[in-house]
Amino acid sequence: MIKFSAFELDNGLKVYVHEDHNIASAVLNIMYDVGSRDEDPEKTGFAHLFEHLMFGGSVNIPSYDTPLQKVGGTNNAFTSPDITNYYITLPAQNLETAFWLEADRMLSLSFDPNVLEVQRKVVIEEYKQRYINQPYGDVWHHLRELAYKEHSYKWPTIGREIKHIEDATMEDVKAFFNKYYVPSNAVMVVAGNVKLEEVKQLAKKWFEPIPSGEKPIRNIPVEPIQEAPRRKIVEEKVPLDVLYKVWHMEGRSQEGYYTTDLISDLLGRGKSSLLYEKLVKDKKVYSGVSAFITGSFEPGLFCITGKTADGVSLEDAEGELQSVIDGFIASEVNPENLEKVKNQAEFSMTYGKTEILPRAMSIAYGATLGNPNLINEEEGKLRSVTIDQIESKKSTLFNPNNCSTLFYKAKR
Repeated sequence: MIKFSAFELDNGLKVYVHEDHNIASAVLNIMYDVGSRDEDPEKTGFAHLFEHLMFGGSVNIPSYDTPLQKVGGTNNAFTSPDITNYYITLPAQNLETAFWLEADRMLSLSFDPNVLEVQRKVVIEEYKQRYINQPYGDVWHHLRELAYKEHSYKWPTIGREIKHIEDATMEDVKAFFNKYYVPSNAVMVVAGNVKLEEVKQLAKKWFEPIPSGEKPIRNIPVEPIQEAPRRKIVEEKVPLDVLYKVWHMEGRSQEGYYTTDLISDLLGRGKSSLLYEKLVKDKKVYSGVSAFITGSFEPGLFCITGKTADGVSLEDAEGELQSVIDGFIASEVNPENLEKVKNQAEFSMTYGKTEILPRAMSIAYGATLGNPNLINEEEGKLRSVTIDQIESKKSTLFNPNNCSTLFYKAKR
């Protein structure tokens, strides 16, 4: 059980405190309720661009990293379709430095034109290196556009195209910041060798003077039910043919999410999974295969990907995969196999709580999702999934009309 306390500042900033006096360090984690799903379809990549801009200095602190390094701290951030997360780890006795740094950039980001140009170039270069020039780098551009027709999950976090970042203006940047980077749209978790009263005092001192702003109201289009299979073929200079299949599934808080999650484990978690046993070890039609879920806040995707073995066509590989899926649907799940994947998932969750930073992130993640105690409830949610629930889910999940398929072919 991960214990934590909670309070809310007058400006709407929700604060969670997790005390662990067995360590010497502290973590300050701020999660903003904004991701690439919140972007304008004609101005994508802004959430990720902002992750970079936030390290460009604020009005009173031109160099974000310098004072943090002086007190032995480190920091980083990441963006997803659903959230943007910033974190600092430092010796607990220097905790106030983290409050000072994070509060100042929430209140008064510098908006230096030079910073915008520098970070624009960094993001564009990242786009080129990781998504254009990297083998299979554009897979999720293709898959998301194939699977989603209305919802803003239809572009990846990096953005739909480079031009949107190239054309970003200072006015665009300021508007994004003023809309989303406000106390009412964030949660803060302070964890480690800290005390609740100390955190309350520091939060009131540094964050309460920041104007609340208005929490944005989302108006994201609902993705209609997919009514026919979708297919796409891409040919690029890549080493191997790869098959990608995705099916629509529940969002993170919806009923059935954990059932679908366990189905992905039964099919494709590790070398003892059904797909690996049948398709890699026995039939040798794939050199590697896996199943996983996107874990999205809103309805996401169940994914299977496999690299074909030498001499095996994508068409044949797809047929063999479908044969295994059909067999999985037709046969009842072995209780021992279900117990095994539950144990594996529970171990991963427990292991993920051994370090203080993942604990802080998990509390923030649950709080942003609407349930800060999710960190303590997930094992139980997984444990409660029954064989009957899995049997009921299988045929609806793998409905052919619910599937989008991408053949990523090596040019020959």
